[in-house]
Amino acid sequence: MRVCVTGAAGFIGSHVVDAVSSFAEVSGIDDLSSGSLDNLDGCLCRLVEGSILDPDALADATDGVDAIVHLAARPSVPRSIADPVASHAANATGTMMVLEAARAAGGAQVIVASSSSVYGANPELPKHEGLVPQPMSPYAASKLATEQYALAWGHSYGLPVLPFRFFNVFGPRQAPGHAYAAVVPAFLHAALRGEPVTVHGDGTQSRDFTYVGTVARTIADAVQRRVTSDGPVNLAFGSRVTLLELLDRLEGVVGMAIERTHTERRPGDVPHSQADSARLARLFPDVTPVQLDEGLAETAAWMRKHLAAVVG
Repeated sequence: MRVCVTGAAGFIGSHVVDAVSSFAEVSGIDDLSSGSLDNLDGCLCRLVEGSILDPDALADATDGVDAIVHLAARPSVPRSIADPVASHAANATGTMMVLEAARAAGGAQVIVASSSSVYGANPELPKHEGLVPQPMSPYAASKLATEQYALAWGHSYGLPVLPFRFFNVFGPRQAPGHAYAAVVPAFLHAALRGEPVTVHGDGTQSRDFTYVGTVARTIADAVQRRVTSDGPVNLAFGSRVTLLELLDRLEGVVGMAIERTHTERRPGDVPHSQADSARLARLFPDVTPVQLDEGLAETAAWMRKHLAAVVG
């Protein structure tokens, strides 16, 4: 079996490469704008360094593949607000390019990464896939385009597609220490350096965190069994913790008190997120999620090594 992973050198992409390479020949494409070659150390993957917006590079990576796991994207809500056109190009137009590459490859299965951010201002909890999306940021709108393009190509051209909506994926290799860092690596990076963490808002906003290893295993299972769906699928398990509760759990993991500094809530920030996982459970009845505390411990262990390597 031959599988291409877009965004292969990224945080999630590199974990998917690890999971899929156990049963398939893996190619990848990554422009390294947010990914790192270090993430692929020891991985069995032929990497094309280039953008999914480059037809030649994309054709090289996807030539003759049976499946494409499309994870390449321009991440971050604040980043999309600062530069919405770039987010649209990478996330919406880029997805269309990948779908066309799948057609050129003879009808490869395409698994695409959408986001829980598409639910946006819709207040209902838990978030089920039948809710009307109400994106609150250019990033969320571009991810809604990602999944809708995939579904449209499925209906129009018979492509086997599976759009996943990711919910706050975290784990080892998630980049810390930059302006657009996700909340778990941002909190851990500051805490382990003895610095106060920055909490946007009062910290009562809640999230459904999903460990990256669970995400990678689910995607690998989808590739092996060629799972498809005619609608989006939440890839999360219905847990929900506030950011303040997350900090309390991180204090137990790192063994120290974590100082908090509160700032204004960021534009486009969704107040609460929690997945209805019923559709996921029907499609993937054997998937058991890594629990939050276990995932945080694994992530903290990786972060300590990362910080030691940077200092060293």
